[in-house]
Amino acid sequence: MRVLGLLSGTSHDGIDVAVVDFADADGALHGTVLHEDSVPYSPDLRARLVAALPPAPTTLAEVCELDTLIGQEFAEVAASAAASVGGVDAVCTHGQTVFHWVDAGHALGTLQIGQPAWIAERVGAPVVSDVRIRDITAGGHGAPLVSFLDELLLRGRPGVSAAVNLGGIANITITGPSGLVAYDIGPANALVDAVVVAEGLNERGYDADAEIALAGTVDEALLSALLDDPYYALPTPKSTGKEHFHLDYVREHVGGRRIADADLVRTLTELTVRTVARDVRAAGIGYLAVSGGGCHNPLIMRGLRDALPGVEVVLADELGASADSKEAILFALIGWCTMHGVAAVIPGGTGAREPRILGTITPGAGPLRMPEPVARVESLTLS
Repeated sequence: MRVLGLLSGTSHDGIDVAVVDFADADGALHGTVLHEDSVPYSPDLRARLVAALPPAPTTLAEVCELDTLIGQEFAEVAASAAASVGGVDAVCTHGQTVFHWVDAGHALGTLQIGQPAWIAERVGAPVVSDVRIRDITAGGHGAPLVSFLDELLLRGRPGVSAAVNLGGIANITITGPSGLVAYDIGPANALVDAVVVAEGLNERGYDADAEIALAGTVDEALLSALLDDPYYALPTPKSTGKEHFHLDYVREHVGGRRIADADLVRTLTELTVRTVARDVRAAGIGYLAVSGGGCHNPLIMRGLRDALPGVEVVLADELGASADSKEAILFALIGWCTMHGVAAVIPGGTGAREPRILGTITPGAGPLRMPEPVARVESLTLS
């Protein structure tokens, strides 16, 4: 079965897409990646999205319009990717997170927009969507869902191994003799991106090649205040997002002091290095596979390697999943699992009481025909 995975992450800079051809043999699943790409949002749509995200006020009318416009852009990306491989059997879309409701350490709700009916109409294949909420109803955080893929890719490695994704938020999956733990560490690129956009420091909306940060120095007083955020001390499982880590959060911590833009970006970059490295050391991790946009930041990667001299720090490509496309591959996998009746979540990964089959299904052009159910995914290889 060919499944197309789509998402836009907490960096909300564009749409990642992957098409994976899955073949199952008694639970041993092999996926051949046929297509992978990342397509930027149109500038006007991204600007409207950024303006509507918390803590900014918005209206239901704007949410409705964004739901349609994002759904249409996702549909065009999906249609192009599907055509490039001669068609797909199903699509799984994450959509765009606009709010993740966490209160007193418990996830109570989550909202992703990008109306899947537009994708189903454009591609003609059934579409799995709204994949986080079922996990939340079972007591989980709905995140990090990538822990399901990470566990399969890390399975069998000796000692304690981990995969960390450095998107807007940094999340980590840890596997070892004690089982699996996964959670959101804190901001990876979210705060840096917010400052870069607000101050017009780079038209691409992020610190490309860490050029801005490399021109600055760490403000130790600010860094110390940021590291004192109570979120970091919360027990796992836990999740967070831009509802907590956003531009006003940075401004509140700066408190009106005069800090040069380069120094501020350098300090926020160092925050990512310190928080990730601290958790890696605490867990006794010996092998760390890194993915997401942050893996292209030389300052972050150098900082992690310097802070973790006893840890093998590699790109996720070594596990078989492209560091840039791992989460798009994840949603293709979730789509395959949902269509086959397989729970695509591990309780240790999200905190859910039990595994759950994720998502809802929008039929494609014809009758909805489900494949024969599969009991479980015993193993996964990617090529």
